[in-house]
Amino acid sequence: MTQQPTVESTAQITVRSISSAGHAAFLAEHSTSSFLQNPRWPAVKIDWRGESVGIFSGTELIGAALVLYRRLPLPRAIPYLGRRCLVYIAEGPVVDLTTYPADQVLPPLVNYLKSQGAFLIRMGLPGQVRRWEASTVRKALAAGEHSGLAALEPAQEDHDAAGLHSQLQQLGWQPPTAEADFDAGQPQFTTRIPLESADPQADPEEDLERRVEAALSRMDSTSRRQTRKSTRSELSFSTTGAEQLDAWQVLYEETAQRDEFLLRPQEYFQRMFAALEGQPDSECTLHLAHWNDTLLAAAIYIRQGKAAWYAYGASSSQERKRYAPRGLQLQQLRQALRSDCTWYDLGGISPSLDPEHPLAGLTRFKTTMGADPVQTHGEWDLPLNRPLSAAFKAYMTRRW
Repeated sequence: MTQQPTVESTAQITVRSISSAGHAAFLAEHSTSSFLQNPRWPAVKIDWRGESVGIFSGTELIGAALVLYRRLPLPRAIPYLGRRCLVYIAEGPVVDLTTYPADQVLPPLVNYLKSQGAFLIRMGLPGQVRRWEASTVRKALAAGEHSGLAALEPAQEDHDAAGLHSQLQQLGWQPPTAEADFDAGQPQFTTRIPLESADPQADPEEDLERRVEAALSRMDSTSRRQTRKSTRSELSFSTTGAEQLDAWQVLYEETAQRDEFLLRPQEYFQRMFAALEGQPDSECTLHLAHWNDTLLAAAIYIRQGKAAWYAYGASSSQERKRYAPRGLQLQQLRQALRSDCTWYDLGGISPSLDPEHPLAGLTRFKTTMGADPVQTHGEWDLPLNRPLSAAFKAYMTRRW
């Protein structure tokens, strides 16, 4: 990639393109960075152009971002419009905003992206604003007495988040809207099972079982019973890679038709495995649960550094009482614990606590699995050309 010109700010923060190797080395020092910031991720999102961008204080690399660019669907030769692009930074940039405040870091980053043709920037800063205990949320959902998560007392809260959000708005960034349904991009509310650290003084296998039991103890009694039953119901579990994606896709398409969600083509998963599987800093594995020769459940697991994700799941309508999906969750938990991960992410939920909301079942399932709801900063928009940004909102409703 051609080296881009450096863009400077009065705070002597500079921004420029960096190598994928340099980006990966930086992320290795930030162990809970998202796989969406992995410099190999653009190989998955082939409709976008990817670039690793570094944020420097003097000669020191203090931050990094995987930037995805998508041009307007117009010929490049058209003056001005031919170079305009939407910019998306999912779960980034990765930078310590306590040491290097947003009003110092973001303006030079924005200037750099403007020089690349950005007319709209969507950015999802990593970090946790609030966390609620799973048990508290599942009880509130059952009672139906609260409209949303904001009405509950959080177990943990970042009191500096309001100041950061105020700073972003002063810089012209538009906050995410408080939607009960999922919007385009990454959900503002996700669910994570916190994982206990390994005891270096203990026997590794005994310690693993202790930490597995700690994770199981977070579940409600029904989920815990069903998970344990899955290990005694004649299921065979296996962990594999891209070579079994044919079997995955059949079950995934069956699940999509039954549960009425939009599906991704098999080629997408093939690219994902090629980009993330077997790398020094990441894993992408396929977990399968068979009963005799019948595939009952499958799940795609991703690890980046010390964080793990249940990325995709599929299940059959057959033999439901064998609880194959529960068994696969246990297999993925074990894999995350073996890697000494900090948390295992079960994915997004709605902030609504209305028991009749269409997404209430998702919240119910994930909290009964012991996953704490977490509010992130969400994805913020910076329109650099307002007419173009307004015209492009229809595009933003698509799932990226």
